[in-house]
Amino acid sequence: MGQKTFLQEFKAFAMKGNVIDMAVGVIIGGAFGKIVSSIVADIIMPPLGLLVGGVNFKDLKWVMKPAQVVDGKEIAAVTLNYGNFLQTMFDFLIIAFSIFLFIKLLNKLMEKKKAETIATPPPPPSPTKEELLLAEIRDLLKEQKAAEKK
Repeated sequence: MGQKTFLQEFKAFAMKGNVIDMAVGVIIGGAFGKIVSSIVADIIMPPLGLLVGGVNFKDLKWVMKPAQVVDGKEIAAVTLNYGNFLQTMFDFLIIAFSIFLFIKLLNKLMEKKKAETIATPPPPPSPTKEELLLAEIRDLLKEQKAAEKK
Protein backbone atom coordinates (compact mmCIF):
# COMPACT_ATOMS: atom_id res chain seq x y z
CA MET A 1 0.00 0.00 0.00
CA GLY A 2 2.85 2.40 0.77
CA GLN A 3 4.47 1.94 -2.63
CA LYS A 4 4.13 4.62 -5.26
CA THR A 5 3.30 3.65 -8.79
CA PHE A 6 5.67 4.56 -11.59
CA LEU A 7 3.25 7.23 -12.78
CA GLN A 8 3.04 8.81 -9.29
CA GLU A 9 6.84 8.89 -9.02
CA PHE A 10 7.14 10.49 -12.45
CA LYS A 11 4.51 13.10 -11.57
CA ALA A 12 6.34 13.96 -8.32
CA PHE A 13 9.61 14.29 -10.27
CA ALA A 14 8.10 16.38 -13.07
CA MET A 15 6.38 18.77 -10.68
CA LYS A 16 9.54 19.69 -8.78
CA GLY A 17 10.32 23.38 -9.22
CA ASN A 18 13.87 22.91 -10.45
CA VAL A 19 12.78 20.56 -13.27
CA ILE A 20 10.27 23.12 -14.54
CA ASP A 21 12.86 25.91 -14.26
CA MET A 22 15.32 23.81 -16.22
CA ALA A 23 12.73 23.13 -18.95
CA VAL A 24 12.01 26.84 -19.28
CA GLY A 25 15.76 27.52 -19.47
CA VAL A 26 16.21 24.93 -22.23
CA ILE A 27 13.34 26.39 -24.27
CA ILE A 28 14.60 29.96 -23.88
CA GLY A 29 18.16 28.80 -24.59
CA GLY A 30 17.01 27.13 -27.81
CA ALA A 31 15.26 30.29 -28.94
CA PHE A 32 18.31 32.36 -28.00
CA GLY A 33 20.51 30.00 -30.01
CA LYS A 34 18.31 30.49 -33.08
CA ILE A 35 18.52 34.26 -32.71
CA VAL A 36 22.31 34.18 -32.42
CA SER A 37 22.60 31.75 -35.35
CA SER A 38 20.55 34.14 -37.45
CA ILE A 39 22.72 37.09 -36.40
CA VAL A 40 25.85 35.18 -37.35
CA ALA A 41 24.51 33.72 -40.62
CA ASP A 42 22.54 36.74 -41.83
CA ILE A 43 24.38 39.77 -40.43
CA ILE A 44 27.98 38.92 -39.50
CA MET A 45 29.01 36.33 -42.10
CA PRO A 46 27.94 38.12 -45.34
CA PRO A 47 30.18 41.16 -44.75
CA LEU A 48 32.96 38.90 -43.49
CA GLY A 49 32.64 36.76 -46.63
CA LEU A 50 32.70 39.93 -48.76
CA LEU A 51 35.90 41.06 -47.04
CA VAL A 52 37.63 37.76 -47.83
CA GLY A 53 36.67 37.83 -51.51
CA GLY A 54 32.93 37.23 -51.72
CA VAL A 55 33.05 33.79 -50.13
CA ASN A 56 29.94 32.24 -48.57
CA PHE A 57 31.35 30.29 -45.65
CA LYS A 58 28.64 27.61 -45.79
CA ASP A 59 29.75 26.78 -49.35
CA LEU A 60 33.40 26.22 -48.41
CA LYS A 61 34.29 22.56 -48.87
CA TRP A 62 37.09 20.27 -49.93
CA VAL A 63 36.07 17.85 -52.65
CA MET A 64 37.68 14.55 -51.74
CA LYS A 65 36.06 12.64 -54.62
CA PRO A 66 34.17 14.42 -57.43
CA ALA A 67 30.68 13.42 -58.48
CA GLN A 68 30.56 10.66 -61.08
CA VAL A 69 28.02 9.23 -63.48
CA VAL A 70 28.10 5.42 -63.49
CA ASP A 71 25.62 3.48 -65.64
CA GLY A 72 23.42 6.55 -65.98
CA LYS A 73 23.24 7.13 -62.23
CA GLU A 74 24.94 10.09 -60.62
CA ILE A 75 27.06 9.31 -57.58
CA ALA A 76 27.32 12.34 -55.30
CA ALA A 77 30.65 13.92 -54.59
CA VAL A 78 32.40 13.17 -51.32
CA THR A 79 33.13 16.52 -49.67
CA LEU A 80 34.52 17.80 -46.41
CA ASN A 81 32.29 20.77 -45.55
CA TYR A 82 34.59 22.86 -43.40
CA GLY A 83 32.68 26.08 -44.18
CA ASN A 84 29.63 24.83 -42.32
CA PHE A 85 31.92 23.90 -39.43
CA LEU A 86 33.34 27.45 -39.40
CA GLN A 87 29.80 28.84 -39.38
CA THR A 88 28.89 26.63 -36.41
CA MET A 89 32.06 27.67 -34.57
CA PHE A 90 31.20 31.35 -35.04
CA ASP A 91 27.70 30.62 -33.69
CA PHE A 92 29.18 28.86 -30.67
CA LEU A 93 31.69 31.61 -29.91
CA ILE A 94 29.06 34.35 -30.09
CA ILE A 95 26.58 32.37 -27.95
CA ALA A 96 29.29 31.59 -25.38
CA PHE A 97 30.39 35.24 -25.29
CA SER A 98 26.78 36.43 -24.93
CA ILE A 99 26.15 34.03 -22.04
CA PHE A 100 29.42 35.10 -20.42
CA LEU A 101 28.36 38.77 -20.58
CA PHE A 102 24.89 37.92 -19.22
CA ILE A 103 26.30 35.91 -16.29
CA LYS A 104 28.82 38.67 -15.58
CA LEU A 105 25.98 41.21 -15.48
CA LEU A 106 23.92 38.98 -13.17
CA ASN A 107 26.88 38.51 -10.82
CA LYS A 108 27.49 42.27 -10.72
CA LEU A 109 23.82 42.91 -9.89
CA MET A 110 23.86 40.20 -7.19
CA GLU A 111 27.01 41.69 -5.61
CA LYS A 112 25.45 45.16 -5.68
CA LYS A 113 22.26 43.89 -4.04
CA LYS A 114 24.29 41.97 -1.45
CA ALA A 115 26.36 45.10 -0.68
CA GLU A 116 23.18 47.17 -0.27
CA THR A 117 21.75 44.57 2.10
CA ILE A 118 24.94 44.57 4.20
CA ALA A 119 25.29 48.38 4.13
CA THR A 120 21.78 49.09 5.37
CA PRO A 121 20.97 46.96 8.38
CA PRO A 122 17.29 46.49 9.14
CA PRO A 123 15.79 49.06 11.53
CA PRO A 124 15.49 47.98 15.14
CA PRO A 125 12.12 46.50 16.02
CA SER A 126 9.59 48.90 17.50
CA PRO A 127 9.04 48.56 21.26
CA THR A 128 6.26 46.31 22.47
CA LYS A 129 3.32 47.59 24.53
CA GLU A 130 4.97 46.20 27.66
CA GLU A 131 8.21 48.05 26.92
CA LEU A 132 6.29 51.30 26.35
CA LEU A 133 4.42 50.82 29.63
CA LEU A 134 7.66 50.12 31.52
CA ALA A 135 9.24 53.25 29.99
CA GLU A 136 6.25 55.30 31.16
CA ILE A 137 6.57 53.90 34.68
CA ARG A 138 10.30 54.65 34.69
CA ASP A 139 9.70 58.24 33.58
CA LEU A 140 7.01 58.71 36.24
CA LEU A 141 9.37 57.36 38.92
CA LYS A 142 12.11 59.77 37.77
CA GLU A 143 9.67 62.68 37.95
CA GLN A 144 8.53 61.59 41.40
CA LYS A 145 12.12 61.37 42.67
CA ALA A 146 12.91 64.79 41.21
CA ALA A 147 9.81 66.25 42.91
CA GLU A 148 10.75 64.74 46.30
CA LYS A 149 14.24 66.30 46.12
CA LYS A 150 12.82 69.81 45.76
